[in-house]
Order: sequence, then structure tokens, then C-alpha cells
Amino acid sequence: MASALDDDTRRTIDKGRETAGAMLRAAQKDLQKVFIVFLVGFIGTFYALRLVVWDFLKAVTLQQMNASTQGDVSIIAQTPFDVILLQAKIGLVVGVLISLPVFLYYSRDALRARGAWPSSPIPVWKLALLLVGVVVLFTLGVAYGYLFFFPFTFAFLAENAIGAGFAPTYSIVKWAQFIFLLTLSFGLAAQLPLAMSALAYGDIVPYETFREKWRYAAVGIFAFGALFTPPDPFTQILWAMPMLLLYGFSLYVTRVVVTAKRGSEAVDVPSVARARWNLLAGLAVVGFVLVYAFYTRGGVALANEGLAALGSDYRFLQAGGTLPVDPQVALVVWSALGALLAGVLALMYVVYAELDRVTAGMGAVEAVDPADIDVGELDAAGVRSAPPEAFAALSEDEATRLASDAVDDDDPEKARAILDRFDEAEEMDDADAAGGAGASPPGTAEDIGDRSSRAAGTFMEELTGDEQDEDDVGGYFDDVVFVLNSLTSKSFRIAAVFGIVLASTFGWLYTGGIGRVFDDFLSRLPSEVTPEEVNVVALHPMEALIFEVKFSTLIAVIAILPMLAWYAWPSLRERNVVRGRRRVIFGWAGALTAGLLGGFALGYSFIAPSIISWLVADAVRANMIIAYRITNFFWLIFFTTAGIGLLADVPILMVLLNTAGVSYRTMRSRWREVTVAVMAFAAVFTPADVVTLLLVTVPLMAAYAGGLGVLYVVTLGGRRDLATPRGFGS
Repeated sequence: MASALDDDTRRTIDKGRETAGAMLRAAQKDLQKVFIVFLVGFIGTFYALRLVVWDFLKAVTLQQMNASTQGDVSIIAQTPFDVILLQAKIGLVVGVLISLPVFLYYSRDALRARGAWPSSPIPVWKLALLLVGVVVLFTLGVAYGYLFFFPFTFAFLAENAIGAGFAPTYSIVKWAQFIFLLTLSFGLAAQLPLAMSALAYGDIVPYETFREKWRYAAVGIFAFGALFTPPDPFTQILWAMPMLLLYGFSLYVTRVVVTAKRGSEAVDVPSVARARWNLLAGLAVVGFVLVYAFYTRGGVALANEGLAALGSDYRFLQAGGTLPVDPQVALVVWSALGALLAGVLALMYVVYAELDRVTAGMGAVEAVDPADIDVGELDAAGVRSAPPEAFAALSEDEATRLASDAVDDDDPEKARAILDRFDEAEEMDDADAAGGAGASPPGTAEDIGDRSSRAAGTFMEELTGDEQDEDDVGGYFDDVVFVLNSLTSKSFRIAAVFGIVLASTFGWLYTGGIGRVFDDFLSRLPSEVTPEEVNVVALHPMEALIFEVKFSTLIAVIAILPMLAWYAWPSLRERNVVRGRRRVIFGWAGALTAGLLGGFALGYSFIAPSIISWLVADAVRANMIIAYRITNFFWLIFFTTAGIGLLADVPILMVLLNTAGVSYRTMRSRWREVTVAVMAFAAVFTPADVVTLLLVTVPLMAAYAGGLGVLYVVTLGGRRDLATPRGFGS
């Protein structure tokens, strides 16, 4: 194994092993304390889950459901050890997280000796402030999840499953994983203000970058939410809108922090507070009065009515019910806290206003070396007016990258200006190279295309090492890029058809189509099997939606395959991959559709009902309760209906490819690539387990082997192909 690692990797692994050993030796005498902390976290979490947490999570799950839906929802343990093992796993994670800081503290000497511990001591108040900020933000994120997101999301998911005819019977493991994963995602997402301000304060990511790239942040928020939330608009909005508001708030906090850093030496906070004492005192009084009026003028009742209207069971308590003191004392305490909070916010505002004023007039701008100008921060006019030295310092790769970034930012004028100014700088530095024969005038379309070709050629040389033979990686990459370029101009049409088919299929399934298919299929079962004996359950809260998304995506992919073949055919023909006119695609589509529909009709009418009735009857004879998972049951239906047609289409497609110029020998020699592609397809579109992966891969590869057998016969062992000879039919 060591021979497979380079020297740097081995040194890094050895250094990490030595550091871990040194940390254990340094903390050896205190490992007992670390273990005690771990044990407290483990046991405390274990019993907290048993005594409090499970009941609390069930209450949150059922909170927004009506009585009928609550009666249909159940949480089950699939094995005798599910609950205790889940509690043990969660306890282990919590115990490790709690004991890790203690372990790092006791091993600080070893870390300090290796330069992994801060050399200068960090003030305790800064560490405390950072810790409080992390805890408060995490708590706020989790509170939003449990107060708003989880109750509405679980009600929606349960009603969607019941409406389709399925029982929301959640596995406690999958249900808990879903909740805890989303809880963690909300807590981490709430750290955004702290993370952005820390990155900007440390000059790692400038504040201006966060401000200018907000569009990318919005896309990232929706993409992140798509990974953790159900794929429906309602829950996407519940996730994304608070995150977008949080990003805007984080921008403001980051601006305050950056401004404070830039002007901290020029502003004396106590002096500012003394100068604006009247404003601070007035706002503190306003904060005191607002809290006092909230408790004494009906604010509590009004807030509780609003919570009840939202369907929440949470209620505000009177001041005397929140602190173990006299109600009047508690009222004064809460009002004083309101005054303190208002005063702190007011102080933050006046200090920030003073910092903004000071930094805005901190003197004339220092002279800047022209070579140090950041061209990427300029607009198109700034690029054209910048001194030539700023472009003379750039390499061709840097200029190409800056131009590409400008195009990505929808600023082609800036991209053209960067390339023009870079060429001018090259002409000034090397007149002979710039004045060579055949050079295109700067700024023309030919000139820009030439520069793009040079950049692409450099990239290909680095990637393939000048290997451009048809049988090597470079040659295949060239073919793929050539074909993909031919599809680029048509990508909007392809994407539009894909999106329309996906949205239409998902909308039909989502609005009850999956339930209608289920009822129709049950009506086709033999008379000895009653539909009431076949129960389909959802073990995961999102299982029904995930199946709908996967199935809709599969249908959309199948729908665009003829379009891809149509648009790619000229390029494939130019690369000598296929032959003949592309109108043969219509015949292909007809033949493959006929095979698919014929197999589907056969499977839906006879094969699938026979197989499922045999499975159901066998379970009924054994006096078992039948509760099939949505994913497994419907993919079984798909594989025994449309799957029959897909298997029939494999040999048909191979014969059609042979008529287009793909030889028998090529298909036989590329069976490994086909196997990998089939396994990748099965991994994406089928349930995530090894058995299903094999159940899909093995029949498809058997059909592929059958297709090779058919081709062996019709091509006389590969000595001739069915393709039209070159020069005919073109």
C-alpha cells in the first residue's frame, strides 16, 4: 500500500500519526477526566432520548396534522435493536463532541510544540463572546426548524402519502435521521452571520465579494435546501426564504465588522457613548416601556392568539410564570432586560455610524502601483482606462480567466476590453510577435476566436499530454467535446423539453396519479388476492416524493433521447461514429417505442400481476402482514412492466447502431464501459441497495449479451456489418 502513495502523502500521514500519539501522551494523565465527560454526555443523551426527546419529536411531527391524519401516522421499529442502537449511536456522537474540547485542552502542550496552538493567548472574553454567538445562532436556527418548518413539513408529507393511498409508517431510524439531519442543517445555516463576518474580518473573503456575488449565494441556498428538504415548492420556500433574509442580515453584520476593523483606531467607543448619551438613554427607556406594556397591556394574550391562529401549541407566559420570583419583580427584571437590549442596539448603531463617517474621510487615497491594480474588480470603462502596466503583469492564462469570469457575470463588453488591453500590452512588450504575418486585428471576432482556440489547446495539451490518437483518452475527449459543442446551441430546447416532461410527470404523480396507478394495478390482480391484503407503506417521510422525482426524471431522460440523437447525428457522422442520414432516427424511435410499449403491455397485463400475486399469496399462506415499501413495490411494478420493454429494446438498439456504423467488434470490446454505465444508471434511478442494483444490472447485461449473439449471427461473426458502405446514401 505504501508504494501507491507519494512521499508527500506518506510524510503527511506520518506527521498526523505522530501528532495524534503526542496528543494522547500529553493528555494521558487527564484521559480519565476526558472519559468522564464523554460518559456523562453518552449516558445523559441516552436517557434524555428515552425520557423526553422521543415524545417531544413525536409531538412536533403530529403538531399540524388533523385528527384523521394523526391516526394514520405511526412510527415503528423494524428490528428489535433499532431503538436501543439508535440511542447508543446518538449518545456516542454527543459524548465525543462534548469531550473533544476537553481532550484538545489537555493536549495543548503537544499541539503548541508542533505549532498547531495559537502562539499568542486569546482573551477569555473574546472566546466567551464567540462561544455565546455560536450557541445563540445555533439555537435560533434549531428553534425555527422545530417551531415552523418541521410541523408544516411533516403534515404536508403525511397528507401527500395518505392521499396517494399509502400508510405513513415511518421507521424510527429513518425518521430520526431525517429530523436530526435537518436540525443540524438549520443550526449550521444559522452560523452564516458569524462565518461571513469572520471571513471578512480575517481578509480571507472580502466583504465586497459577499455583496457582489449575492446571486450565486441565492442559487447555493436553494441548491443546499434541495439536498435536505422535500422537493416541493412549499418546503423549499420555508427553507430558502429565511436563509435569504439571514444572508441579507449577514451582509449587514459583515459590513459593520469590516467598518469597525478599518476605523477602530480612529474611534473611541466611550467618547461616542458620552457624546450620544441622550439618544442611548431615550432608546433604553423605550425598550423598558415596550416590555412593560407587553406584559401589562394585553400583549401576551395577543401574541398567544397569533400563535394559536398559526396552529402552534407554544404560548407566552406571564412575567411571574417565567422567573421564580414575585410577579412584580419579574416584570421589572424583564423590562430592565428590554431596556438593556435596546441600549446595546442603540450603542451599536451610533458606533457604526461614527465608524462609517470616519472611514469615509480617512484622507487621500494612497498611490497605487499600476501593476498591482486588480483588473477583475474594474468595470468595462475602468478596464479601458487602466494603465498598460496592469495588463503587462498578466499572463495569457490570467487574462483568459478574467475574461471568462466577466462573461459568467453577463458582462461581455468587459471580457472584450480585457482581451483587447492584454493584446495591446503584448504588442508593446514584443512588437515582433504582435506584428507577425496573419495576425488578426485586436478586438475582431477572428481575434477572439483565435485566443479562445489557443486557450483551449493549452488546456487539452495539459490534460492529454499531446495524445490525440483516436484510441486514447485525448482522442475520445476530442470526440466528446466536438459532439457536445454541436448540442450547445440546442441546449435550450433540450432543457425546455426535459423540464416540461419532468414537471408534467411529477405534477401528475403528485396530484394523485400514483394513487390511481396503484388502484388500477390492484384491480388487475387475480381473484385469489384481495387488494386489502396489499399494504404499501412509507418508511421514510420523503419516500413517496423521492420516488416521484426519480420516476419523473427517468421519463424526462427517455423523452429527450431522440432529440439528443437528432442534434448530435451530424457531429457523430463527421467523426465517423455513425453513417447515413439522420432521418433514420424516426425509424429508430418507432422501433424502440414499439418494443417498449409491447413489453409494457405484456408486463402490465400478465407478468407483473402474476409475480406480485404469487408473492402476496405466499405471504398470506404464511399468515404474515404485508407491508411493502413504496420504493420497492413501485420499482418492482416498473421493472416487470416497462422493464420488459427496456430489455427488448437493448438488442433492437444494438442492431440499429450496427446499421448506423457501430461495428459488432466495437460493441463486444466495450462491454466493460457498458456495464459501468448500466450500474451508474441503476444507482441513480433505483433504490439504494445492492440487491436492487444487481436485479437491474444483471438482466440488462444479459440482454446486452443476447444482442451480441444476435449481431454475431447477422454479421457473420463480425465479418460484415449492416451499415451502408461509405459513399452510399449520404
